[in-house]
Amino acid sequence: MYQVIARKYRPQTFAELIGQEHVKTTLENAITQRRIAHGYIFSGQRGTGKTTVARIMARCLNCELGPTATPCGKCASCVEIAAGSSMDVIEIDAASNRGINEMRELRENVRFRPARDRYKIFIVDEAHQITSEAFNALLKTLEEPPEWVVFILCTTEAHKIPSTIVSRCQQFSFRSVDFAELVARMEWIIKQEGIEADTEVLSVLARAGEGSVRDSLSALDQAIACCGTKLTAAEVRGLLGMFSLDSLSEVAKALTAADSQRMLEVVAELESNGRSLQHFARELARYFRNLLVVKVSGGNTRLIAASPSEQEQLAGIAAQFSEEDLTRHLQLSLDIFSNLQNSLQPRLHLEVGLLRMVQAGKLQSIEEALASLGGAGGGPAGSGPGPAKIPPKPAAPAPSIRTAAPVAGPPAALAAASAAAPAATPAAVPAASPAPAVPQAGAGDLRSQLHAALTEAKQMHIADAIEHSEIVESSGEINITTPKMYVMYLKQAEFETAVRRVVGRPMKISIKAGEAAVSSVAPPVVNTAAADEVTSRALSNPEVQRFQEMFPESQVRTVRNLREN
Repeated sequence: MYQVIARKYRPQTFAELIGQEHVKTTLENAITQRRIAHGYIFSGQRGTGKTTVARIMARCLNCELGPTATPCGKCASCVEIAAGSSMDVIEIDAASNRGINEMRELRENVRFRPARDRYKIFIVDEAHQITSEAFNALLKTLEEPPEWVVFILCTTEAHKIPSTIVSRCQQFSFRSVDFAELVARMEWIIKQEGIEADTEVLSVLARAGEGSVRDSLSALDQAIACCGTKLTAAEVRGLLGMFSLDSLSEVAKALTAADSQRMLEVVAELESNGRSLQHFARELARYFRNLLVVKVSGGNTRLIAASPSEQEQLAGIAAQFSEEDLTRHLQLSLDIFSNLQNSLQPRLHLEVGLLRMVQAGKLQSIEEALASLGGAGGGPAGSGPGPAKIPPKPAAPAPSIRTAAPVAGPPAALAAASAAAPAATPAAVPAASPAPAVPQAGAGDLRSQLHAALTEAKQMHIADAIEHSEIVESSGEINITTPKMYVMYLKQAEFETAVRRVVGRPMKISIKAGEAAVSSVAPPVVNTAAADEVTSRALSNPEVQRFQEMFPESQVRTVRNLREN
């Protein structure tokens, strides 16, 4: 009768065990020194060798030459334990024997000596499924069992085992098997089986197991049944529903080209080929994680489950992105995978998520935005005086001051205004305005009305943008030419509301970034003595003067007293 590869090549000694060096060394030393505990807990993910080590431990303890770390494998005890037919090694499946009655029966069985061997060993699989009452019934027996009894509890969820049980046992945590060790193990197995497969095929099978030896060998068994004695990477990926680097790199290429249409085509191809969109999102997140790791490590690394050729391919793709971009794409791909778990429309969520990744690649960092704003005045970045320490704030609260970015206004006029700041009058404020420029094509009234409406609505940033923009109205459409730094303000919903309120109907708004030749919009006329006092006090503020020194081409447009608002 055929025996699956995972059982056929199950290790029978500690020497055949791959990985888990910390567990193997500790148990070998304990057996050699005769320091054998009465209770062990083996915890870790599935397929990492917990039950296998428990059986090897039983062979070591009950071998005719033992207790020994190297059982002979030939005596009756070793043969029966390997076949699972030993009377003194009892394996219990806690998933179906989890109640208090089963534990009472086990407790009664403990009192009897072994039928033939040196120890009576109880191996309990899925021990975390035992009920709390059943564990309580086992407490006293587990703490002080007879000298011929050894308990080995195997579990994938150690946190579900009561602390009262854990404190009575020695706990060993089994780790995921290293990718290279798993590939080497499967390479040895296919040689024994006479199977032809290259490193890429074994890498695909090892990744399918995700650190589990049993899962990887089960995938190998399935691939042999499907493809015969010669395995190819494409057929194995198709069998296991996995995605190649070439298919995942299509997303990376679309990101580098900012091609939204290609993203939608990728989703359409997945849908037409019947591929799982959830699985694609999971593989995509892993793909961007690998790209980020390669970018950080800068070469071949053990942190990625991939063959050397695949790592070289990943390094070439990662070189096209920055670490910040890859981190952003990884987070977005994780969000896509999370949204698809319970989505009723997975295709829609995947398309939206991929388009968000494209748009995220077009975003400008805050540092670059600030740098571009700082260089808009015409002078080279960093040419102004260096930042000085901020002086302590005056006792009286200074009124808020809205300053325009250094894009317009003659430096000579601004210098004169700065020199005469303590004695400034309301008439001095409009004197610093830009010189009259080319008149608008019949849209001056509209620009003034929009400016007034936005000022009344206290949308001062948008009003400032209108002041520096050129507006042309034609056939139900408003065309606006504005400096790049103001585009983001004119795209806000508040601006569309102001246009609708001024014009009286919805209008199509077209915004183009560029240099606009505009005439100044007259600022509000201030005639009261109170406003004169507020302006003078604001311009004489030390922080305002320091700001004017750092940005010599800046202009004071409006002075408002916040206490009056």
